[in-house]
Amino acid sequence: MTHTWKITVQLFDTDDLVRDGRLTTAHAVLTTSAGTTLEGHGEARRNPDDPSVPEIGEELATARALRDLADRLLAATSDDIAAFEHHPVHLTA
Repeated sequence: MTHTWKITVQLFDTDDLVRDGRLTTAHAVLTTSAGTTLEGHGEARRNPDDPSVPEIGEELATARALRDLADRLLAATSDDIAAFEHHPVHLTA
């Protein structure tokens, strides 16, 4: 049986608020085929002395959001296994 899980990443730049473009944030949402959702967040800050290359900030913020999401998924899986095993479980990547 095949299941499809979807991840959506939304990116926000401080250019939306202030014209300096030094902060990019990412919000990643995983939705399982059963409808369960988990969220992850990430940020990237550009040094004011560095050139403005929005794609780099977006990549870094997204990577951090996906890493946060993966950590949260491991924690949720640990909790699910612990409920069956009746003792604490700690999974690592």
